[in-house]
Amino acid sequence: MTPFDWKNIFLNDLDLTIAFEIGMRTVIMFALVLIFLRSTGKKGVRQLSIFEVAIIIALGSAAGDPMLNGESAIIPSVLVFFVILLVYRIITFFAAKYQKVENILEGIPMYIVENGRFTMSEEGDANFAKDEFFAEMRVQGIEHVGQVRTALLETNGQVSFLFFDDQEVKLGLPIYPKLYNKKSKVIAEPGLYACTHCAEVLHLVRQQPCSRCNKEEWVAAISDKRIK
Repeated sequence: MTPFDWKNIFLNDLDLTIAFEIGMRTVIMFALVLIFLRSTGKKGVRQLSIFEVAIIIALGSAAGDPMLNGESAIIPSVLVFFVILLVYRIITFFAAKYQKVENILEGIPMYIVENGRFTMSEEGDANFAKDEFFAEMRVQGIEHVGQVRTALLETNGQVSFLFFDDQEVKLGLPIYPKLYNKKSKVIAEPGLYACTHCAEVLHLVRQQPCSRCNKEEWVAAISDKRIK
């Protein structure tokens, strides 16, 4: 059995001159990427839209080759950067001027919860990840869906919440694992149950489909006030 050639795996034909050139190329391209990102006017990653993420991916591809490939010159990559920036500025200009263009590029906010229940639109949306949304709710100190008057998924991926006052909190679907994982298609005893699909709360005496979404999985509803 031939042993691994560790020198070839980690170094190959690398010498100090090539290593220094790679280092210089990396510093230059990294500086250009930072300059480009600053020129877009964005202050942080959470402000980036899908369109801007696509721009950054294209930017990374243009920056990557000159960093490692000695045969790739830096000036052509700089030209790519300027073209990408020009295209970005043109598209954002039209997006600011025309709402339809902005909607195509940025998307539109999506209502997830209204009046303590999931909206029916999210049930048919393949991009809606309920587990991730539950995690976001727990971070906000939410114990069940009945505490939430409105939840809106913003175009940048953040979720905005409006809450019921304590005296208005409704019975709701629990979102912490210990309670939520008690969901079942069998109603053991009469009581108030929340549909795990749409968060509709009904008084059940036996198993039946949800009157709102027609699903048949339930968990005991709770009405705890939100801890602020």
